[in-house]
Amino acid sequence: SPVAGRIPQHFIDELIARLDIIEVIGSRVQLKRAGREYKACCPFHDEKSPSFTVSPDKQFYHCFGCGAHGTALGFVMEYDHLGFVEAVEELAARAGLEVPREGGAAAPSQPHDELYIALERAALFFRQSLSGESKARDYLAKRGLSADIIQRFGIGYAPARWDGLLDRYGTTDDERQVLLRAGLIIERQPEAGRTHTPGFYDRFRDRVMFPIRDTRGRTIAFGGRVLDAGEPKYLNSPETELFHKGRELYGLYEGRQATRSLQRLLVVEGYMDVVSLHQAGITYAVATLGTATTPEHLGRIFRLVGEVVFCFDGDRAGRAAAWRALENAVGEVKQGRQVRFLFLPEGHDPDTLVQEEGAEAFEARLANALPLSDYLIRELSARTDAGSVDGRARLVELARPLIRRIPSDVYRELLIQQLAEVVRMPATRLGELLGGSDAPEPRRQEPTAGTRSPRMPA
Repeated sequence: SPVAGRIPQHFIDELIARLDIIEVIGSRVQLKRAGREYKACCPFHDEKSPSFTVSPDKQFYHCFGCGAHGTALGFVMEYDHLGFVEAVEELAARAGLEVPREGGAAAPSQPHDELYIALERAALFFRQSLSGESKARDYLAKRGLSADIIQRFGIGYAPARWDGLLDRYGTTDDERQVLLRAGLIIERQPEAGRTHTPGFYDRFRDRVMFPIRDTRGRTIAFGGRVLDAGEPKYLNSPETELFHKGRELYGLYEGRQATRSLQRLLVVEGYMDVVSLHQAGITYAVATLGTATTPEHLGRIFRLVGEVVFCFDGDRAGRAAAWRALENAVGEVKQGRQVRFLFLPEGHDPDTLVQEEGAEAFEARLANALPLSDYLIRELSARTDAGSVDGRARLVELARPLIRRIPSDVYRELLIQQLAEVVRMPATRLGELLGGSDAPEPRRQEPTAGTRSPRMPA
């Protein structure tokens, strides 16, 4: 007898039949038409020439190199590292279908539903508050934002009150607990010597509000910017059950909405930078949320696109942030992935620069961004004296841990050749001195639903 709550097989068959495998895979991997099929370098193993094919007729993919094959559902599970149910729900949402369960019921209510509802209500409250607050509207106009872009990003305003949101949506204990879990309110701390009377206040007050959305467009957190000289300038939601800042990228949902098939992502530092760039037509800009770029961010980026450009201010803080990004990025460099670095002129950030010189000039800068290898060697050369034997030896020592973490043999060898010219040493000898890769051995995976053979992880 069917298990209650299980997704019926007929629905899975209907979902797979309804999906366009070219669209599903093409939004994650760059596909090129080859006759009646499409080809790409396989995302599941390192290769130079494309042996990964996708057939629109059969709605099936197959890699002649590593044997990976399956349907759109199997691909999403493997590529996005999702469980079977998560992948079905992700693809069903994309196809506009509700996932049924055995026994006739729709998917059971998720434990986080009340948090999503609270955050959407807060986003609505902030948008409504913006329309009634001329000071905040004037600030956004002064920053050059159009009504269209404000609407597209759902930008709002948190009133200059301690209980604006609490008054609207926190009138019962249960509601207040949900707002607390969602990171929207803060519990008052007891004062010394006084008995504690439980009380709460709004986390965001007198700030322009930027909703942070997940890949499905659901609000999961907020960033708030002060209108005057207050501190902190930017305030983010805390980590919650829904929001993990080391994983999320601001503007990614809006970028995927604007561009059907993203080819590259431009990683900048601030909310306003993202919004300004999108308004100028550079709709592939995203920002990390008050944190350095993490391996999780990079994994997410490279599941979507083959190229990432990190954009930083040219000052000391910008260079330090760029180096941290490089240290994380070397472990993600594989065939078909490109990492570059763009440094802006002193005193400029992407927001001010794109407004001053326009999108065309800004994109011309992007075309000249430094490849990871050039930046790595330039930065290490600046830290050592490449003109002396001691300096060159020091340069090799600084490069060793970075080069050993590169998982691609081809890329590592090419970088060693480039480094060998700088330190005036034969590339083969330098390669022996630097040793092999520290990248973990790929482990074979058990077949999962929707796939028919074990294969290499991405």
